[in-house]
Amino acid sequence: MTDAQETAADSSLRTTGGAPPDDGGSSVTGAPSGVPTPEPTPLLEPREGIPPVIADAESLARVIAAFDAGSGPVAVDAERASGYRYGQRAYLVQLRRQGAGSALIDPVACPDLSGLGEALADAEWVLHAATQDLPCLREIGMIPSRIFDTELAGRLAGFPRVGLGPMVENVLGFVLEKGHSAVDWSTRPLPEPWLRYAALDVELLVDLRDALEKELDRQGKLEWARQEFDAIASAPPAEPRKEPWRRTSGMHKVRRRRQLGVVRELWETRDRIAQRRDVSPGKVLSDAAIVEAALGLPANVHALSALNGFGHRMGRRQLEQWQAAVDRAKALTESQLPQPGQSVTGPPPPRAWADKDPVAAARLSAARAGVSALAERLNMPQENLITPDTVRRVCWEPPKPVDPDSVSAALASHGARPWQIDQVTPVLVAALSA
Repeated sequence: MTDAQETAADSSLRTTGGAPPDDGGSSVTGAPSGVPTPEPTPLLEPREGIPPVIADAESLARVIAAFDAGSGPVAVDAERASGYRYGQRAYLVQLRRQGAGSALIDPVACPDLSGLGEALADAEWVLHAATQDLPCLREIGMIPSRIFDTELAGRLAGFPRVGLGPMVENVLGFVLEKGHSAVDWSTRPLPEPWLRYAALDVELLVDLRDALEKELDRQGKLEWARQEFDAIASAPPAEPRKEPWRRTSGMHKVRRRRQLGVVRELWETRDRIAQRRDVSPGKVLSDAAIVEAALGLPANVHALSALNGFGHRMGRRQLEQWQAAVDRAKALTESQLPQPGQSVTGPPPPRAWADKDPVAAARLSAARAGVSALAERLNMPQENLITPDTVRRVCWEPPKPVDPDSVSAALASHGARPWQIDQVTPVLVAALSA
């Protein structure tokens, strides 16, 4: 009996109903179109209760042994403290596996989970939105060789809402309480309601995986999904972003190079302070305040304090440090100032194509229309069928001659998976040949 079946059979874990809702006839939701279905079942408690938080080496060793002895896929989730702490480290790791039950691990107290990662090396890891959790799991030594991403599976299968809560509700017929998703997970000790929420996030993840696998197979997309999962699992860590200060919200208002220099200096000063204090940069100084200072170029602390974001709650010492950053930017020579706009590799922005190369603009328009129509027929988002950047690059510099082999090679060179190449090549050949 699966977790979902056991949970449905236990009336203490739900309030009403139990059958999955109808979505118009999809095989994963049970009832045929037009047949009334019961309300979804609220999932109130983990099957074995809230597991204790593992925070010492001895307890961790027991968990590793239990999960090593378990069978089948392992559900994995991680909670971060985005908006509260600097960086994206994990502050709680949740796991569940047949034969081992659920576990909650404190990666602050147990920062090296490489032993657990090794014990699960041969298992398939089931994650929801894997690209969000894999970086912080990698930092603590947990690196999967095989994954199943239930969010990506939902996208490929054509579900309109692919958050974990909607997916569990639409596919399995259970309602997950999502009220603690944005809390400060660096809090210690973690409150019991938060731990309950965290344990429930992995309670039915393997059941969701199994149902989605069947649905993808029914639609003829299972091999496509496997290729996507393999690509995620084998992808190297992301390169550090170049000039991250340029992503400051509101940067479109900043035009002059001197003002750009102020944004850069304030952003880098804020980042150093946030890293030292281990707090979210936005809690040190808002993006809006950085842009205000860049546009205003205040001459002194008094002028700075009059700007939005530098109000009466900010102490004199803080104002002086921000004014010092502004003054440093003012003192830069012309050659030291940042250039407007980021250095861009590849094709220009699509809005500029009509002026720069009208023929290329026509190719791009035809390609976009073809990809959009194909994505609609396949019932999936366009960006999952093929990335917009890949389409732009192939349309800006099409291969010569334009034929299925050359277009397939061009797509592969930009990282497209075999299934994407098979589906998209005929569309692009037609667009590039028009």
